[in-house]
Amino acid sequence: MSVNEIQKHLLAMPHAFLIIQKAQEALEKELRQHFYEVIEENKKMEFINGEIIFQSPVKRRHNDATGNIYKMMDFFVVEHNLGWVGIEKVLVSLSRNDYEPDVCFWKKDKAKHFTDDQMQFPAPDLVVEVLSKSTAHTDRTTKFEDYQAHEIKEYWIVAPNIQVVEQYVLHRKSYALIFKGKDGFITSTAIKNLAIPVAAIFDKKLTNQALAGFSK
Repeated sequence: MSVNEIQKHLLAMPHAFLIIQKAQEALEKELRQHFYEVIEENKKMEFINGEIIFQSPVKRRHNDATGNIYKMMDFFVVEHNLGWVGIEKVLVSLSRNDYEPDVCFWKKDKAKHFTDDQMQFPAPDLVVEVLSKSTAHTDRTTKFEDYQAHEIKEYWIVAPNIQVVEQYVLHRKSYALIFKGKDGFITSTAIKNLAIPVAAIFDKKLTNQALAGFSK
């Protein structure tokens, strides 16, 4: 039987859709397992909608923004014993996809169960994605929808090229934009009492000033 004949025979079946769906699910499961086997600590890799995605090296402004956010969040969270903050290579495994967000936070009730050797983590309470040319579309579409569907309470999108931050908060299972700007403070809803000067995200000296203020 030729390939075309097999296809015609399959499509003639009343339950063809279910057969195709199961085959797709089995293939994606196999590909995802392959992803877990080949993922490396020194490469940023994600599994998105059945594909292994390799991320390009980041520009300095992307690196600095990510590092500054992490420093401020991590310092504040540790000082107040609020949970755990991860950066870049932390693998977040959702129902279908695996992401490595730039920065993410888990509240203490989740983080207390994490182990030192753990390599995969559940949905965080807050995710930060710093945009780059190659990731901006995914950050604003696939990841936005996936984070929302998994009820991640807070999502920051940071645009380092224009030094603007957008803050989305889950409201009735949908993200609502509650802050967008380059001035003033961004106040987290997931990390209690954390308010970060937006300008400090893009300026290391201002980051250090913010850290000094946190310790008072």
